[in-house]
Amino acid sequence: MTWNIHGGLGTDRRFDLSRVVETITRHRPDVVALQEVDSRRTLAPAMSAFAVLRQAIGEHGVEAKSIIAPDGEYGQMVLSRWPFGAMQIHDITHAKREPRRAIEVEVAAPTGTFRLVAAHFGLSLRERRAQARRLVEIARRHPTTTVMLGDFNEWFWPASLRGALGRELPARTQFATFPSWYPLFRLDRIFCWPPGAMRGSFVDHTARSTSDHLPVVADIAIG
Repeated sequence: MTWNIHGGLGTDRRFDLSRVVETITRHRPDVVALQEVDSRRTLAPAMSAFAVLRQAIGEHGVEAKSIIAPDGEYGQMVLSRWPFGAMQIHDITHAKREPRRAIEVEVAAPTGTFRLVAAHFGLSLRERRAQARRLVEIARRHPTTTVMLGDFNEWFWPASLRGALGRELPARTQFATFPSWYPLFRLDRIFCWPPGAMRGSFVDHTARSTSDHLPVVADIAIG
């Protein structure tokens, strides 16, 4: 599962992390990647969104905080029912654009180990091209079952990005996820290799008021 949760701020302008938690726990994903986790908008002054989500959802978790400010932290995280092996946080920031990170983790599923890469791409095309090339380099390092997911911020999916990621990870979701109340753009995706590993996928339209993005869920066979 991947979801840009917009800091817990819904389209109804209500900040409510409990709605995020309810949506995720209803689907019971084995692994979930969350973008725009924002502790600068919190339920209470001493409460971290990272801590709230980790405690409520995942037995195992890793965080990538791209912005650390006096009033809180902002970034992404991966939560899992299954334990992690090796992990690495990649800096995929391009030039002087907003700091961006990618999370690479080895996940020990009951049927086998696979590699997961979660990312949140930037807003400019040049930036996204550079970030796509970086993720392709990561994908090529180990020829094993790979899941790559996140918010790729691709409004029109140009050939340069489709070619870069599509060649390495040909199986992918293609749902419109943004804006959540009238989805037109396929910003949020799940890729995987080998091609036959993805057995099914869907978006949850009932979450349209919880964030400005819809969550994407995929069933992927491991092992």
